[in-house]
Amino acid sequence: MATSPAAAPPRRVVICGGGVVGACTAYFLSTHAASPTVPTLVEKSSPACAASGKAGGFLALDWCDKTPALSALARASFALHRRLAATLDGGSAYGFRPVHTLSICLPTDPDPAAAAAAAASPLLPAWVDPAASAAPPRELGTTDTTAQVHPGFFTKAVLAASGAEVVIGEAERVVVRDGRVAGVVVRGRGEVDADAVVLALGPWSGRFEMVREVFDVSGLKAHSIVLRPREPENITPHALFLSYQPEPGAKMLDPEVYPRPTGEVYICGMTKDEEVPDDPETITGEPDSIAMLHKIAGRVSGQLKREEGAEVVAEQACYLPCTDDGLPVIGEMPGVKGCYVATGHSCWGILNAPATGAALAELILDGDAKIVDLAPFSPARFLKKKSKRGV
Repeated sequence: MATSPAAAPPRRVVICGGGVVGACTAYFLSTHAASPTVPTLVEKSSPACAASGKAGGFLALDWCDKTPALSALARASFALHRRLAATLDGGSAYGFRPVHTLSICLPTDPDPAAAAAAAASPLLPAWVDPAASAAPPRELGTTDTTAQVHPGFFTKAVLAASGAEVVIGEAERVVVRDGRVAGVVVRGRGEVDADAVVLALGPWSGRFEMVREVFDVSGLKAHSIVLRPREPENITPHALFLSYQPEPGAKMLDPEVYPRPTGEVYICGMTKDEEVPDDPETITGEPDSIAMLHKIAGRVSGQLKREEGAEVVAEQACYLPCTDDGLPVIGEMPGVKGCYVATGHSCWGILNAPATGAALAELILDGDAKIVDLAPFSPARFLKKKSKRGV
């Protein structure tokens, strides 16, 4: 008995969202071995204008291992980052490099004995003040297991390599006919025809009714500063994960410090739950959070003190997309054939974007993702939870 021919893969793919997930999806669609498909990408403002341009860009092989589904995604993505860096000259193009990663506990008050013990540790980088460590630093990752990229440069490099047509405009709604995607309505441009649509708008993905009806995606406001130290050539590639209690009884903070090959140093760590504004270009940092990051930077190293010559390159904030169960949402939307979603990666968006994009490209063009099992990330998982709640 003759079998029916397999359905032809979609040829008109529209990606909504010009962040790192959208860019990686575009790249893996266009480089698909059997059915290379160059998509159209719709972005309201500019590529990498939000978290994908303002994140830290830290990559870790095994830091998600406590969650098996995330572990598979992260390990596949870490390997893809290395492959992409080799293909796209990542070292030069977007600052890809392996890094040493350390845990350092900043003392609330000066402790000369602790500073002396820290200074004696072979792990402490020379540019970090010994007084910044209440105990000898601990190694969290090696150059085999941790690395970094400049997230904005990475996003733009991958998007450029995809050859995608970039349309600047706001995607207002997905057009659905007879249960199947037919296009995207872009403000000021009208309907853009599509037989597959990817919604990869970070915390803005929830602006689409079809997404809101299935799951919630919220935004966690994260602050950061970027400094240029007075002697950038002396800053070694050590990522620092800090613990700091500003004063006795105060909330513990977990700032992070990432020197970059550009000579700049990125510091982040002040977060708060807050409603996501409509326009990413209007996002600004809270003055007290920015001030605390400057205080922490100065405690870590004299190289990072403004009063000692460090130049302020940026003071900024962005929103990390978060879901109710802490897992990203990757897959086809229930009840809408040809509409896919990829959001909710929280602080691991830069790390997990390549495997997310590669898996989506396989799902769209082959009908099944092979690089990683997407079942744990399916948006359909929220339908089961809602039905249990009687929603």
